[in-house]
Amino acid sequence: MGSLDNTNFSDSPILNEFKPLDPEEFRKQAYQTVDFIVDYYKNIEKYPVLSQVEPGYLRNHLPNTAPNKPEPFEAILKDVQEEIIPGMTNWLSPNFFAFFPATVSTAAFMGEMLCTSFNSVGFNWLASPAATELEMVVMDWLAAMLKLPKSFMFSGSGGGVIQGTTSEAILCTLVAARDRALERIGEDNVGKLVVYGSDQTHSTYVKACKIAGILPGNIRSLPTKTDTDFALSPTLVRTAIEVDVAAGLTPIYICLTVGTTSSNAVDPIDEIADVSSKYGIWLHVDAAYAGSACICPEFRQYLDGVERVDSLSLSPHKWFLTYLDCCCLWVKNPSLLVRALSTNPEYLKNKPSESNSVVDYKDWQVGTGRKFRSLRLWMVLRSYGVANLQSHIRSDIRMAKMFEGFVRADPRFEIVVPRRFALVCFRLNPGSDSEPSRIELLNRKLLDWVNSTGRVYMTHSIVGGVYMLRFAVGATLTEERHVIAAWKLIKEGADGLLVKSGSIDDRHKL
Repeated sequence: MGSLDNTNFSDSPILNEFKPLDPEEFRKQAYQTVDFIVDYYKNIEKYPVLSQVEPGYLRNHLPNTAPNKPEPFEAILKDVQEEIIPGMTNWLSPNFFAFFPATVSTAAFMGEMLCTSFNSVGFNWLASPAATELEMVVMDWLAAMLKLPKSFMFSGSGGGVIQGTTSEAILCTLVAARDRALERIGEDNVGKLVVYGSDQTHSTYVKACKIAGILPGNIRSLPTKTDTDFALSPTLVRTAIEVDVAAGLTPIYICLTVGTTSSNAVDPIDEIADVSSKYGIWLHVDAAYAGSACICPEFRQYLDGVERVDSLSLSPHKWFLTYLDCCCLWVKNPSLLVRALSTNPEYLKNKPSESNSVVDYKDWQVGTGRKFRSLRLWMVLRSYGVANLQSHIRSDIRMAKMFEGFVRADPRFEIVVPRRFALVCFRLNPGSDSEPSRIELLNRKLLDWVNSTGRVYMTHSIVGGVYMLRFAVGATLTEERHVIAAWKLIKEGADGLLVKSGSIDDRHKL
């Protein structure tokens, strides 16, 4: 076997020609790609919203191994069109009404292009001063738009960081709360730590708790009720904490939600802050979806009491036109976060960091490396301004109100929980004498039929034991005509189901 010194690399034509970043080739392929994306956006309504492929379809269409030699860029784009897009559930379709929206915009795309092109790995200030300082500026801008107190801003005593997702924001603050408690009671007592949320808190909360080392039996999921619109009860929280304290446990964290996934319930921040402050418990507010709406004065009330919490997160990628992933987290006491998450290897030591005069965002998150995400948010805020962003949110809510009106006007349907923001929770209920199991089956069949058409995509949830359909307005390209068409499709499906089941009478025919 020959040594590397005797190898003639010039014999390899591929190595001689290989230029992974040739400026002119980049220009050519970038133009082609932009044209491809624009055509995708223009024609997106031609594709099924919910992908109709079967599991394993792509493995049967692509080779078993990577190519040994380069393939033409045009051939790759052709495969994206013919093989990849059919397997896409098209979140950007104007007929996407499932989950919560994942919004985009021209400004955010340009920001993402710049972010990707710089490929900045801004783990500390010195690695990319602009990346760190722009993030600090943008986080304070958004905090001011939300009318957060100075205690959450860099211009005050707090600060903010852009995480990838809500899961990361919750995990980071949970670890900070855990370490604060263990400093007081001793590290050997981790088994005594207990945390609280509601049965409507996002499932990612339980996952974060497990990762943080909280025993599964110490993760309290407190029940919610119809009469509070499935918001967390302050009385129930207080009672649960008193019971745990009496049992020798240590409460450390409460996760509130402004806009739960199932029904957009809003937990009462101010009232539960009374409880958390009494017992010294970290209070976090997850406003991933609905928090963006609070830049509008008419919705700011949902953050009342936020000045009393320890941390707040919201995800601009859901409703703020910024592309995935972008979750903004503000903390009142950044030193607790840094103390819990900091690392200081020799190879990262530098004078600015050691002077404590800069922010090193690696100590505000789970990982070390991080993208220049703030460019996206900065571009959105500068390109559209607060007024247009408020108008965008209000437009979605107006369309949701319109859909709610359609539901209320049809006696075969009912609203299950009060509409908040741009989510309508409803169900088909053709008669008060119908069995609950039969109503659920009808709605399951209705949802399956609607989604199978490829023309609309909705999802469901269960609250208070009631199976319901969720209609979330908010895709960037959605207009009133799409909401109207979706309602017509839903009615068409209901007509067919009720005729088949013999449940329709002349009074209900349209």
